Amino acid sequence: MPRAAVILPVMAVPLDLVELITRQDGLITTAQAVRHGLDESVLRRRAREQGWGRVAPRVYLAAGHRLTSRVRIRAAGLWGGEYATVCGPAAAWWHEMLAAAPAETAVTVPRRLALRGYPGVRIRRRDLAELDRVLVDGVWCAARPLAVLETAVVLPDGSAFLDRALQKHVRFDELYQAYCRNMAAYGAARIRELVTAAADRADSAAERRLIAILREAGLTGWRRGVPFGRWTIDVAFPDAKVAIEFDGWAYHSDVERFRADRSKGNALVRAGWKLLRFTWHDLVNRPEYVIAEIRAALLATETSA
Repeated sequence: MPRAAVILPVMAVPLDLVELITRQDGLITTAQAVRHGLDESVLRRRAREQGWGRVAPRVYLAAGHRLTSRVRIRAAGLWGGEYATVCGPAAAWWHEMLAAAPAETAVTVPRRLALRGYPGVRIRRRDLAELDRVLVDGVWCAARPLAVLETAVVLPDGSAFLDRALQKHVRFDELYQAYCRNMAAYGAARIRELVTAAADRADSAAERRLIAILREAGLTGWRRGVPFGRWTIDVAFPDAKVAIEFDGWAYHSDVERFRADRSKGNALVRAGWKLLRFTWHDLVNRPEYVIAEIRAALLATETSA
């Protein structure tokens, strides 16, 4: 979509400043205006007389531009300056890893920087390594690996987001290095849990999670690693012939594994087993659903006996 025109008398503003405003989605800071020979009073007058808007402290939006998610996040970055870093879901959205921008923009600033947030912008104080910051289209953002970690820890489906990111946007070694550099970050315990599960082969991580859920629910009669032909069932209720298989982290998967899992599943069904398949995300985010499905399968077996 073409950017909106900046509505102002061309003779009143240097051409290079007009180009800067256009390049910044209609935004201009008072510091930028001063560097181009304009006093902040000029921006305030334009706000009164020409429909310019003050969208952040010392940041104005020229008339003719809408206050979009992109403008909100860029404004936060311009307000924070070169030492501030847009982080979390806002950074993930800026990197085009998240479909929708968050309502609130988080900005990480060095501990020494005495900035206070404003409505819609929350400040985090932490000194980031250079590797964890990157300039993207004029905005200092958390680099992709850190943005993925910070976003996964706050989303309800964080493990699913992390899985998608590992498939498309970041390598696990990059993610792990970012984790090691930011062990004291917000949500560190949850980040550690997600990184550990992502590092593990999906089978073992999911198995530990399921066993904990089964024990908490008080279900008995299950066994793990039950032999079945040339395969092994992940977790099974042998007496009821209920088999539970894991569809683990997608970024671990390949075509051969997918085919082998489906062959085993078909063989189980032919042999009269009830087959339940759960994802890592089911085990993490919907344990009550997992238990309900298992109970229903066991009850169906008792009813048909």
